[in-house]
Amino acid sequence: MSVLERLRGRLIVSVQPEDASVLAAPETIALLARCAVQNGAGGMRVEGVERIRAVRAAVDVPIVGLIKRSPSGFRPYITTSLDDVEAICGAGAEIVAFDATLRPRAGGATVAEIVDRAQRLGRLAFADCATIEDCHAAVAVGADLVATTLAGYTTETTGRSLPDINLVGALAQLHPFAVCEGGITEPDQVRAAFMAGASAVVVGTAITNVDALTRRFAGVCPAI
Repeated sequence: MSVLERLRGRLIVSVQPEDASVLAAPETIALLARCAVQNGAGGMRVEGVERIRAVRAAVDVPIVGLIKRSPSGFRPYITTSLDDVEAICGAGAEIVAFDATLRPRAGGATVAEIVDRAQRLGRLAFADCATIEDCHAAVAVGADLVATTLAGYTTETTGRSLPDINLVGALAQLHPFAVCEGGITEPDQVRAAFMAGASAVVVGTAITNVDALTRRFAGVCPAI
């Protein structure tokens, strides 16, 4: 069975702890991944080479790998260089997630070059989009998956209601494997995404960001 068919109709759990979190160690991320897979996740989305390696050793589901950087003067921060693509592939991820917006990247790599490099290394290219225009561009250069990941996180989409079910529906009309990602907090939203045409759904903070979840509840306590 192909990687995409293994993910079709499934939940992908994103495990991306905050930088200062005690959960950030690779071995801890691997434990969270094992827990997610044991309870029904069909794939994992993991940031960082060492974390990808740890998760690859811990579970046998497909991994969507990415590297986050914050280069000065540039907005895109998810897998923005060809070196990042090679590092993700070398760590064991079957799928490379990258910023597929039309904004310039540090180092100058284009969406087409990132897709080509991932595919030449035998991996799939996962386009993190913010708009339908991003998706059109990613489809034109052969991205293997397109996702709503960056909707609400770019200047032109700031304030958009999430999850962006309308966008995932539009993406599903353009590409055979559209992914809904971003802002999902309830199972009913997962159901709605699939009904809109999503092939898979990514959930992160609502499942694995213990830091944010704890602050949310602790913040309404009178002693805070």
